[in-house]
Amino acid sequence: MGRVANRSAALLALALLSACSAGGTGSKPDGVAMAGKAQEPSVTFSPRDKTANVPTDRPVVVAARTGTLKSVQVDGGGSGPLKGVLSADGTRWRSTATARPGTNYTVKAVSVDSAGKQSQTTSTFSTVKGDKTFDIKTITPNKDDTGLTVGVGMPIMITFDKPVADRVAVERNLTVRSSKPVEGAWHWFDDTHVDFRPQKYWPAHTKVRVEAKLAGVRGGPGLYGKRDVRLDFKIGREQITKGSTNEHVLVVRRDGKRIRTMPMSAGQGGAWKYYTTSGIHLAMSREPVTIMTSPGIGPGQAGYYSMTVYNTVRISNSGEYVHSAPWSVGSQGNSNVSHGCVNISPANAIWFLKNTLIGDPIIITGSPRKLEPTNGWGHWQENWKQWLKWSVLKAGPTIVL
Repeated sequence: MGRVANRSAALLALALLSACSAGGTGSKPDGVAMAGKAQEPSVTFSPRDKTANVPTDRPVVVAARTGTLKSVQVDGGGSGPLKGVLSADGTRWRSTATARPGTNYTVKAVSVDSAGKQSQTTSTFSTVKGDKTFDIKTITPNKDDTGLTVGVGMPIMITFDKPVADRVAVERNLTVRSSKPVEGAWHWFDDTHVDFRPQKYWPAHTKVRVEAKLAGVRGGPGLYGKRDVRLDFKIGREQITKGSTNEHVLVVRRDGKRIRTMPMSAGQGGAWKYYTTSGIHLAMSREPVTIMTSPGIGPGQAGYYSMTVYNTVRISNSGEYVHSAPWSVGSQGNSNVSHGCVNISPANAIWFLKNTLIGDPIIITGSPRKLEPTNGWGHWQENWKQWLKWSVLKAGPTIVL
């Protein structure tokens, strides 16, 4: 028994000596080495590696479970990179743009562990294929037709070249920014026409930016946006013109102060088409010369006319203008003799043309014929509740520039 005990003690001493000697050379047992070594960051990708048919509006997310992310690149080859943002703590990256359809993407993430060691991880995915694209056909206001300084009533009007079925996806990618925040909403008139209007008139001298980030956005089955569009414009001074078909006068106020009073003659009535419409009109165009023809009456028919009129401001799509009418000066201020337009004197017409911005409100009262919301830019004919009825995402404040 004594010899066995002595032998065990010797083996134990040898084991302790070996352990101490090993420590002196700098090597450690596996368990100790694992505990003291910096852990490699674990990087995850969404979509997962080699995922196919990914929806274009699905965000790309890269996350580091341990450690942090130094950089993330999402390359779509000919479709270009996909932009994104890194979280404040450096552990999560998320795309901020819409992917392109039918594109193979490569995601490269550079991560850093707790010891400062960098490593790169790569993942790939491909997006759903698109059969067709849609684009913005027109956007108003614009430099050529309206100029980029407009009146306080100006809506933002977008028409698409193809019908849009997924209104939610499209509307949530339409952003309005302004230097002064306003409550506003988009309104779908049909599948190719969506407009934005504030709840109240724009504040004077507001800067506005429209961002239509539609590239890759799903517009319907197999239909995706072709490109992004940005528009910048400015609201000018506040000018509102009011006129009554009963009082036969137009009053122009700028920033609340009366600056011009103009005798007028409105539609004579009788036939419905010869009434000037009542309601909130907007100045739609300024035309030095306009050829006016009788509505619904052709050459050779009774009542037909075709005449050249000067210094006109269009206020509807049904042929209504505020224009120079030297032939009715004697009736201006006392009676209505026109076929539906607002007649003013040549001198007043020249002044009004020069001093009107596209989008200025021109409000006519007294007529039994009401301006329809779809007659020209009759957007303000709908109250706010009616306007929101045709909005997908409803009202919200603009984003401050």
